[in-house]
Amino acid sequence: MNSITRNNVYYYQLDDKLRADLLRAKDLCFRFNHTIPSEVETREEILSDLLPHKGEGVTITAPFYCDYGYNLYLGDDAFINYDAVILDCAKVRIGNRVLIAPHCTISAAEHPINKDERKHIQVSKEISIEDDVWIGAGVTIIAGVHIGEGSIIGAGSVVTRAIPAGVIAFGNPCKVHRQITDKDRLNLGEL
Repeated sequence: MNSITRNNVYYYQLDDKLRADLLRAKDLCFRFNHTIPSEVETREEILSDLLPHKGEGVTITAPFYCDYGYNLYLGDDAFINYDAVILDCAKVRIGNRVLIAPHCTISAAEHPINKDERKHIQVSKEISIEDDVWIGAGVTIIAGVHIGEGSIIGAGSVVTRAIPAGVIAFGNPCKVHRQITDKDRLNLGEL
């Protein structure tokens, strides 16, 4: 992130650039969240400025909040619904066609356990969500988590550890409950 960041630890209160970057992102989020939904071009311009690593066909529904924006990598056709909070003090990678339901928090931020260290130090760990993941409403994903391709995270879950590909996982803490199989296909005939 910068020269004051070492070993996933950064000293945010001591770094003028980080504080300026944080304020810039907050201003852009505020502008995005206060545009009229039909102002499509204005909203896209704000998001392009806020999120330089945003893929094609990304949809974000206001309100949306992030810390820096430049640490958020969004794949093509990702969808982020209402009231998402993404604390991107470390890289947060969200793959292609990921669906994120309303009221989700994705937090790469942690704090030291020792109260004296907690005063000025923040810890961050990367988060990665592979392609075609569906994250249900009200999910919280904490720092350092990896979610495998095609998995589903059930509503209200708190994801504290890695989730493999192709599974349905839910709960607090989130646990794998079963594999996704061909039996899960809808019988829709030919589309």
